Amino acid sequence: MNRSLFLQLLGFFLIVQLVGLYVGFQLYQADIQPVIISDNPDDITNSFGLLGYVLLGTIVILLAIKFLPDNVLYWVFKGIEALAVFSTALIVFFAFIPEAFAILLAVGLVTIRIFAPQYLIWRNISSIVATIGAGSLIGVSAGVLPVIVFLVLLAAYDYIAVFKTKHMVTMAKAVSKKNLAFTFALPTKEHQFELGTGDLVMPLVLSVAVMKQALISGLEWPVAVIPSFAILIASFAGLWLTLDYGNKHIGKALPALPLQVALMVLMYGVLAATGIFG
Repeated sequence: MNRSLFLQLLGFFLIVQLVGLYVGFQLYQADIQPVIISDNPDDITNSFGLLGYVLLGTIVILLAIKFLPDNVLYWVFKGIEALAVFSTALIVFFAFIPEAFAILLAVGLVTIRIFAPQYLIWRNISSIVATIGAGSLIGVSAGVLPVIVFLVLLAAYDYIAVFKTKHMVTMAKAVSKKNLAFTFALPTKEHQFELGTGDLVMPLVLSVAVMKQALISGLEWPVAVIPSFAILIASFAGLWLTLDYGNKHIGKALPALPLQVALMVLMYGVLAATGIFG
């Protein structure tokens, strides 16, 4: 793999996952646990609720791409981006600074994205913040088993959406053309790779859920994040292998999630077999 591409991938991954675990811990400490479908985080119906939200969002975006004029579509996407970045930025910033400053920073980030959308650095920063906020909140809201079921279903859907129906490719092209904070831009001399935020948010969801399970089982912070680190190593291996293949076959759309999920679930099985969770 191109050295620049690898370092960018590693950098984004580490920032998102390490900061995300800390934010997830703060949410857990504050007992912030939004209801997905069931009041019980371990209820398997939460898996289908999460998948339903993903499918609903996908349908709305595909309908917008198909029926809205390009200039209208741009502002619809910008509105969705602004709302997503602002709400997730509050989750992240509240974990570090007083609320008033957090709100000002969130407003500032959204303002920059609206009036200076051409700068990749701000797009990537917005993607980092959105990924951390969404992943940590979902991870602390669901138990490990519902998260694993959700990820397996999502990985299967991702495979179908990329290789069979190809509508995920259509969405990815539309998003990248609009320079939105729903993908990470990884530029190299040969090509600019686009990495979907889902490829980083889903490992964070599982790692936060695993951290919460470790805390509930009696492990204390920061020891409780050790199982999560193992999950993240497996996830990064899957992501790296997928992107490395893509780097050798430029132009070929590949879903990273199936391999990531397979390795993460395998790693969780190994961890559970050791009895680390009690």
